[in-house]
Amino acid sequence: MTAAIPGIHHVTSITGDVQKNVDFYVSVLGLRFVKKSINQDLPDTYHLYFADYLGTPGTAMTFFGWPTWPARRAGSGQVTTVSFAVPERSLDFWAARLKKNRSERFGAGVIALQDPDGIELELVGQASDERWTPWPQGPVPVEHAIRGFHSVTLTVAEMAGTTELLTRTMGFRSASREGSRHRFETGPGGPDAIVDVIESPEGPVGEESIGTVHHVAWRAPDDAAQRRWRETLVAAGRNVTPVIDRYYFKSIYYREPGGVLYEIATDSPGFTVDEAPEALGSRLSLPPWFQVRRDDLERNLTPFAVPTTAATGPSR
Repeated sequence: MTAAIPGIHHVTSITGDVQKNVDFYVSVLGLRFVKKSINQDLPDTYHLYFADYLGTPGTAMTFFGWPTWPARRAGSGQVTTVSFAVPERSLDFWAARLKKNRSERFGAGVIALQDPDGIELELVGQASDERWTPWPQGPVPVEHAIRGFHSVTLTVAEMAGTTELLTRTMGFRSASREGSRHRFETGPGGPDAIVDVIESPEGPVGEESIGTVHHVAWRAPDDAAQRRWRETLVAAGRNVTPVIDRYYFKSIYYREPGGVLYEIATDSPGFTVDEAPEALGSRLSLPPWFQVRRDDLERNLTPFAVPTTAATGPSR
């Protein structure tokens, strides 16, 4: 049997304003800008990555810069909330920094907010330093910094098929429930190994647009594990892409029964394959097969600046 999914690898969303996006995730949330690259399927647009100091799998929030797309609200068939992990002791710091109130869910403190495109985010006071490399020069003090992902929340119209795939195929287990929110965990559980599912049969159907999550990627430790996952998912009736080389990791994609787009991405080679750790995000990074287009892409992609100082104002 294929080993259970270890946890979240990255989450990819859609932004309509690259500069506001970079300002927010670096200056306000304090994530490091680790990679300026392109969407390999739409190479005239950006793919931006924010993470811990090294871009460790389980910490990378990434964005497609698609300014001409419409902006719509998220709905069923999508990841509707992305939750980051922070130390419990840091919730008061974040509440003051963001000018937001805190609530509680499943026994942990939660601060809810939106990014500039309207994507629903949370900071959850339950964190681990096990797979996190701090960014000492960041605008948020290291002791309060985001440690990576805590969880993602899926909204689906009907959850039976989603539950079956998670538990019978992907190795998740049902952990707890609060109201319409069902929590599933994988591996040891805890931060970055959690997915919440909300069943919303009457809610609006989500559309791929600015201000929505495009997909959530789950971790595969290596190429062999990813191949086993592809075989397992095909046997379970999922329509899975061939392995696609994204240079920083290899990927397979499929939709779960509720309509959410999943990816399984390898942990290696990682973001330091083409930039030294101290230089991550400092130039336009292109896979070798796009180097022939470098001059054209650098000329046509809209420039933006990566902030070097902390923001003083609140988030949305």
